[in-house]
Amino acid sequence: MKPHVSVITLGVRDLARAKEFYNGRLGWPIRWEDYNWVCFVLGGGSTAFALYPWDELAADARMPADGSGFRGVTLAYIVRSAERVDEILAEAERAGAEIVKPAQRATWGGYSGYFADPEGYLWEVAKADELPAAE
Repeated sequence: MKPHVSVITLGVRDLARAKEFYNGRLGWPIRWEDYNWVCFVLGGGSTAFALYPWDELAADARMPADGSGFRGVTLAYIVRSAERVDEILAEAERAGAEIVKPAQRATWGGYSGYFADPEGYLWEVAKADELPAAE
C-alpha cells in the first residue's frame, strides 16, 4: 500500500456551521457539494477534505455515533516560520476557532499551537522543517 491519503472526512454535527467556518470564514473554496456533504481540494489537489453529517458518516462505517471529547486525531497545517504559525492561529481565532494551546516551542524542536474548529476538531499549526509546508 502506497503512503497516500485521498480524502479526509470529518463527521460534523452541524454541516451548515462547519461549511460556514471553512468556506465563509477561512475562505476555502468549495470544489463539490450536495445536500449532505461539502468537499474542498487541498494544496496541489491530491487530497480532498470533506464534511459529512456525523450520524450519517457513523452509519456508513457501521459504527455507533455516540463519540465525544478527544477523537484521537489531529490535523496539521505546516508553515515555513514561527511568525506564520502565530498569524494562522490568529486568523483561525478571528474566523471563530478556539485556541486550545497557544503557539510555543515544541518538545520535538519546532514551534506549534492548536485550535479547535466549531465542531471540536483539533488543528495543529506548526513550523516543522522536516515536513512539507502549506505556505
